[in-house]
Amino acid sequence: MKTVTRFLFLILAAGLISGCTTKPVKTIENLKDAYNGESTASAKYAAFAERAKAEGFDTVAVMFLATSKAESIHAANHLKVLEKLGEKITAPQIGSYTVLTTAENLTDAIKGETYELETMYPGFIAVARTEKSADAIKSFTWALDTEKKHQLFYKTALTAVAAGGEKTLPAKWMVCPVCGNTYDEGSVTAKCDFCMTPKEKFIIFQPA
Repeated sequence: MKTVTRFLFLILAAGLISGCTTKPVKTIENLKDAYNGESTASAKYAAFAERAKAEGFDTVAVMFLATSKAESIHAANHLKVLEKLGEKITAPQIGSYTVLTTAENLTDAIKGETYELETMYPGFIAVARTEKSADAIKSFTWALDTEKKHQLFYKTALTAVAAGGEKTLPAKWMVCPVCGNTYDEGSVTAKCDFCMTPKEKFIIFQPA
């Protein structure tokens, strides 16, 4: 009887261990998609910054540089989770994008952020919860909460550009180096609202 009990215990233990080590397959796919997407967004916003500067919108250019950095931080966080899950990624797959006028670029940016905050990240977070991937949930949530702010920044900037200028826009922007949270000079707090990193460590972007 003891032998049978011990055998059943070993089977149960093996099952538990197996369950604990099962990879979150769908979440890994989503992390890869998010990693590539954020890397593409970072490159795109950097290009949008160059176009804004060329058109004389220096403040919009600085804003795009800040959001570009934020997206690169999101990408890096997604990559860290992938590596923690045993995935080896050599380089991001940068998607195609088109650089138009600053107004059109802002419209494109709003569309991209809206998709991420309304569809992509909520879906990714739901799957990560089902697969019990806490690290992915945190990385996705940091990105989602930041995209909400980016969408608002872009909408405000588009309104200003459409009105013929950018004088009403903040000139100084700050990005949390840990989670990518983005602030303008009027909204910055003593610590990051998402990860509690002190503002002294924030990356600052402002016109030269």
